[in-house]
Amino acid sequence: MRLPKSYYNNLSLAGTILAGISLLLILFSVVLTFAFDAGSSYLGLFSYILLPGIMLLGLLLIPIGMLVTIRRAKKQNTPMPGKWLVIDFNDPRYRNAASVFIIGTVVLILLSAVGSYEAYHYTESVEFCGTVCHKVMKPEHVTYLNSSHARVSCVECHVGQGANWYVKSKLSGLYQVYAVLANNYPRPIPTPITSLRPAKETCEECHWPQKFYTSRLRFEKHYLSDSANTEWDIHLRMKTNSTHGASNLMEGIHWHINPNIKIEYIASDAQRENIPWVRMINVAQGDTTLYEDSWMPLEPEEITAATPRVMDCMDCHNRPSHNYRLPSEFIDYAITSGAIPNIPEVKQLAMEVLKDPYPTTDTALMVIKNTFAEFYSDQYPTVPSSLVDRAISGVITGFENNIFPEMGASWDVYPDHIGHVEFNGCFRCHNDTHESSSGMKITKDCNACHTILMQGTPDYSQSAPLHEGLDFQHPVDIEEAWKESLCTDCHRYLYL
Repeated sequence: MRLPKSYYNNLSLAGTILAGISLLLILFSVVLTFAFDAGSSYLGLFSYILLPGIMLLGLLLIPIGMLVTIRRAKKQNTPMPGKWLVIDFNDPRYRNAASVFIIGTVVLILLSAVGSYEAYHYTESVEFCGTVCHKVMKPEHVTYLNSSHARVSCVECHVGQGANWYVKSKLSGLYQVYAVLANNYPRPIPTPITSLRPAKETCEECHWPQKFYTSRLRFEKHYLSDSANTEWDIHLRMKTNSTHGASNLMEGIHWHINPNIKIEYIASDAQRENIPWVRMINVAQGDTTLYEDSWMPLEPEEITAATPRVMDCMDCHNRPSHNYRLPSEFIDYAITSGAIPNIPEVKQLAMEVLKDPYPTTDTALMVIKNTFAEFYSDQYPTVPSSLVDRAISGVITGFENNIFPEMGASWDVYPDHIGHVEFNGCFRCHNDTHESSSGMKITKDCNACHTILMQGTPDYSQSAPLHEGLDFQHPVDIEEAWKESLCTDCHRYLYL
């Protein structure tokens, strides 16, 4: 089959070879993926993004080469068969060229449509978000897989529906790709607090306020850092909503997003850890109450310059899918599940070995192994080595799932605003220092959010009826000190 003489040039030939090889590789990878159910994040990156781009580049080189050849022939006054842009279908060469072009264009459009869809689908996948830039996204990907939202794809929360946010996410992704290639990305990766889509457009697609449920029970099991790993249990009735479902959002924790109530606040830091100014607007009654922190009030000019934020789900549930658990938390969980055997002083030793930061994961694993092996060999030689090995494995698993030295990512840099023990969370506002001009305070009463139904050790515990509660008893006798300070004053740093 003969083609125009202008086609026979090195540039067009190179473009043809480039496009042809790319097409064959795309077809091969697609067959490999579907026929053998094989593939990886990197194969998808090549199959649906890189190779199609190379193929299009090759196709563009063909007409560019032909154009350069024609211009060179005209400049050098070299005769060319026919005239440029004169198509004579009586000439078999033009018919052949037109047939190849039309058929090739149709095939290319079909392949591009399929490839574009696959590329779109692939770039929206958890695999793409979490594993392509493995080192950078490893902390977020691992903690996501261990979260309660592990079956919710990344884009459902980070992008949501609609082309507008899709385009925004891809544009921001371009800079992220550059940062990875240039190796100038921050460590740890900062939480995108100001660029997250509003919770009403993401969270409430599943968790809509009209279907919040009434109170739920929470059973917690802790172990003290003593030689016996003394178990301390506490059962709570969490007042997430009204006592009866018919009174939806009239009381309880989720009252904060009651449609008839509007809570606004001004934070004094970018992480929203310190909230010295709170305004509560009763939309139904038209009342407004302003609370200011009597210990650290904002200056009038600071208030004027600030834009109050309307409170939504993300102000408390700020780590819904990337939970970096504290050592005390994941060690308690591992002892309860049996991943760490309840051998003498295992909780205290784990807290000690996990207290300080490590430069690399390998260093941490080596220290954990050596510390446990030496301690039990010296102090408790009768403890079977199989139990010590299980303890080491359990501590290492907890470390690898929650602490990532290479990226500087851990619980310490990603505060969780749910609760008030390790991070101030609720106590950012409910700390008895936020007061209105009339003397009203945002309550610090524990029973406002939950009641304690049972607390104590398995051998000695206190219980209360379901709709009543117990006064909190600290597991370690510190008298009334827990009433006079915040939980984080100790728990945030000492792992009690």
